[in-house]
Amino acid sequence: MFGFKRKRRRRISAQPFPAHWLEIIERNSPYYRRLTAGEQDELRGHVRVFLDEKRFEGCGGLEITDEIRLTIAAHACLLLLNRETDYYPRMTTVLVYPRHYFAHEAHRLSDGIIMEEMSGREGESWHRGPVVLSWDDVLEGATEPEAGHNVVYHEFAHQLDGEWRTNEGAPTLPQDAMYAEWARVLGGEYERLLDDIRCNRRHLIDDYGATNPAEFFAVVTELFFSKPVPLKRRHPELYAQLKTFYRQDPAARIKPQTSG
Repeated sequence: MFGFKRKRRRRISAQPFPAHWLEIIERNSPYYRRLTAGEQDELRGHVRVFLDEKRFEGCGGLEITDEIRLTIAAHACLLLLNRETDYYPRMTTVLVYPRHYFAHEAHRLSDGIIMEEMSGREGESWHRGPVVLSWDDVLEGATEPEAGHNVVYHEFAHQLDGEWRTNEGAPTLPQDAMYAEWARVLGGEYERLLDDIRCNRRHLIDDYGATNPAEFFAVVTELFFSKPVPLKRRHPELYAQLKTFYRQDPAARIKPQTSG
């Protein structure tokens, strides 16, 4: 069965890539231009497979277009480059709202009382379930990468984190021996963020990363691809761990600015 799946995916990824699809990716995924020709070819193949295997559904009156599908697919598949992948096997559906949406939340307070509320969201990733995204926020993160926030990177990092286990901020690494160093570095950086927030110190990593280790991994994945140079400069060990996991070096793709 697995051999058949690989053959089918190779056949799909080798199909011609429509010119208008490429125009959308080049316009809405600036990172694409930084890839080598071989990586661009690999990404286009991944996008082909992703679109074949995943279903997109519009919510809140949104009509799914090629631009929506391709923009989301290109960013999701960027996390798969240069690695063995099963294309987010626990996720089959992407739900897309036109803008921020509201979801029901229930919190248990310290006295045992359950507090219910509606919270606004840009996206969410369900274990063994769909990825939910706000199209306005997808497009903002895609076209303004310097802001360091990309909801597609974030939610699909959660999918990688929970690919073969629960979401704990430790995705499947190539070798078991790598988990100790991953835990040391990411655990230490997580505690450093908590301490920076408590002491009101300036920090690069968004406060949302302090929610729990799973959110920390998703937030630093956003930074790794969106603001790699500051991340590498200020958190070199963290950058090195993400570089090893994603098998990419985004900081090396950015040409240094010259004066004069």
